[in-house]
Amino acid sequence: MDKNQLGVKYMQEGNWEDAAKAFNEAISESPQDPVAYINFGNVLSAVGDDEKALKFYEKAIELDENAAAAYYSAGNVHYSQQRYDEAKNMFEKAMQKGLQSSDNYFLLGMCLVQLGQGRLATPYLQRSVELNESDVEAHFQFGLCLLQAELIDHAIEQFEKCIEIDSNYANAYYFTGTSLAYKGSTEKSISMLEKALELDPDHMLAGQARSIIEQLKN
Repeated sequence: MDKNQLGVKYMQEGNWEDAAKAFNEAISESPQDPVAYINFGNVLSAVGDDEKALKFYEKAIELDENAAAAYYSAGNVHYSQQRYDEAKNMFEKAMQKGLQSSDNYFLLGMCLVQLGQGRLATPYLQRSVELNESDVEAHFQFGLCLLQAELIDHAIEQFEKCIEIDSNYANAYYFTGTSLAYKGSTEKSISMLEKALELDPDHMLAGQARSIIEQLKN
């Protein structure tokens, strides 16, 4: 097992100190190998030293401008620091360099959501759920973007998919309920909102929506 593989093993075990040591040795043995810099950066990010991690990702990109994983990891750091423009640029670079993972599409979409560009986010979130059908958060965020675009039926499909994956996802019931109310399906809407409240009794919006719909019904 080479030093990079050993370091990854230590990371999977949560042994950050030994992981860092292994990656440091990998860099010493192969200073032109971008993989070791990316891995070391990931350790630094995992222990909260994001700004130092960025320097290792930058070094990896300096060594190999096509190192898609370095752009993706740098994007994660920027995203965690709420620097959404910078994160978007990194995730776009990762995609251009060949990274076609559901996570990269999801985070690129979420950057656009955070930047108030939900319509532009929609195709990336759609691609994310196509690549990973079990990602409940991706389905939920995709549903919100569809709702924003007034594609109600398609949004409901995504919220129902969330419920199928995770039957305790209170917000999915809430948005399904409010979407059904918009379509005039009053009884089913109330049922969904009551389920949201059953799962989360403090869900104020669900409680308010149920009260309004019941008043309108009567």
